[in-house]
Amino acid sequence: MKDSSFLSGTSKAFLARMNVRVVQIFGFLFTVLGWIFVACTMAMEYWKITAIGGLGGSNIIKVAWYWSSLWRACFTDSTAVTNCIDFPVLWSVEGYVQAVRGLLMIGLSGGMLGFVLSLTGMECTYIGGKDKHKNRTVLTGGICHIISAMSSFSAYVVYARHVSDEYLNRFYGDQKYDLGTPLFLGWVGAMFEMTGGVFYCVSVRKLLNQKTPAETDAEAKASQAETKSKLYEKSMLYSKAKLSIKPKLSSESALSSESSLSSKSDRSSGSGESGRGSGSSSSSSSSGSSTVGSSLSSGSRSDRRSVNRNSYV
Repeated sequence: MKDSSFLSGTSKAFLARMNVRVVQIFGFLFTVLGWIFVACTMAMEYWKITAIGGLGGSNIIKVAWYWSSLWRACFTDSTAVTNCIDFPVLWSVEGYVQAVRGLLMIGLSGGMLGFVLSLTGMECTYIGGKDKHKNRTVLTGGICHIISAMSSFSAYVVYARHVSDEYLNRFYGDQKYDLGTPLFLGWVGAMFEMTGGVFYCVSVRKLLNQKTPAETDAEAKASQAETKSKLYEKSMLYSKAKLSIKPKLSSESALSSESSLSSKSDRSSGSGESGRGSGSSSSSSSSGSSTVGSSLSSGSRSDRRSVNRNSYV
């Protein structure tokens, strides 16, 4: 009983550990993928783009593209010749571009810190110390990934808000740009990284709710002791019931013996009375016979005397 309960507890704990490991592995994959997407968007071109020329019924098709990134602004004509102007020093760049750069750098740094902490505290790694320290480490790594994703998402939102404000402003006389591919890729990457951080936090919650093998063993021992106490109580109740039944049976046997004795005595008294009656009847008959005999004998004697007298005469 003890071995089966202990094995069932350990098997449940093992399955719970495996589920936690699967969740953490998925979290690691999501965070890696999201962080790579965000890092790629920083080096990508075409954050905003616009095309001019070849419109309005022009006979000569001449198309040109103006596009910009976080680091430079470029112009590409129909002959695929690109001319770029790198942004000057940091303090001469527009404010929203500086904000986007700072937020993305914060996000990438937090994601790198989250990688180190999560790898140290994952269940499938053999570094990080005891279970409690590993749980704290994984939780801290998940929070770092969530903060990193929020920072990156905010950076893309700031850039997209500036571009959309210029595009929707009817009084803006300069060129109007559309949103480029890196913004959408960055949003997807930020969502992936945030999902991975949530997976890490969920795995830590499962580990905190999960019971250690020592606790499962203690629970098995407690359940075994409880079953023993229940069996002992049942045995005590059974023995008490037996003890209560025995005097009842003895009283019933005493009553039956008394009833049998009384019936025997009644029978014996009846037989005595009948014997007495038969004795009296026999005595009466004997007395009757004796009177009859005496009467006969007296009659015979009187006859004999009369005969004797006649003979004398």
